[in-house]
Amino acid sequence: MNSAPTVGVLALQGAVSEHSDIMTSLGARTVLVRRADQIDGLAGIIIPGGESTAMARIAAPLGLFPVLRERVIAGLPVLGTCAGLILLADRVTDAGALNGFDRLATLDITAQRNAYGNQLASFEAPVTMPEHDHATIDAAFIRAPVISEVGPAARVIAEHGNTPVAVQQDHQIAATFHPEITGDTTLHQMLYRLISGA
Repeated sequence: MNSAPTVGVLALQGAVSEHSDIMTSLGARTVLVRRADQIDGLAGIIIPGGESTAMARIAAPLGLFPVLRERVIAGLPVLGTCAGLILLADRVTDAGALNGFDRLATLDITAQRNAYGNQLASFEAPVTMPEHDHATIDAAFIRAPVISEVGPAARVIAEHGNTPVAVQQDHQIAATFHPEITGDTTLHQMLYRLISGA
């Protein structure tokens, strides 16, 4: 019998337990990652939503993102949601307070932070997944970023109207929304398949 893969959930901020619970329900063993030395031995990692500048500031003295960036470049499967997408994005048009702090910058997209406005502008809406027979899933957008450009290395895997809201680039998956809030496990299942090679 194969042992369960170990999936890290970056535990600096955000819906850490929700992501952890979903991956556990899919058969993974989860570890809450707060230090760079916890990245070794992971089969995959989730970067949850939260506040991207706060996460970057917390991670900086811990040296987390340079180590994680190296592992992602080397092929570690990753799922980033909301702020996680911003930290993965190669280009951020309104980086502001992120300037001077490490990000992963491994995903060939341009993101704009908090593009939907403040907490009061948050909403739930169905999004369409073109590669899944245009199935729709419920998505929660909370101070969500916008993907303003998708580079040639990445492809759109979910849309809200004509706007891309989730992308994949090889072993990297990122979404502007919070799938863990609505309980939809589609993106987590995709991550699990990347990890297991299925």
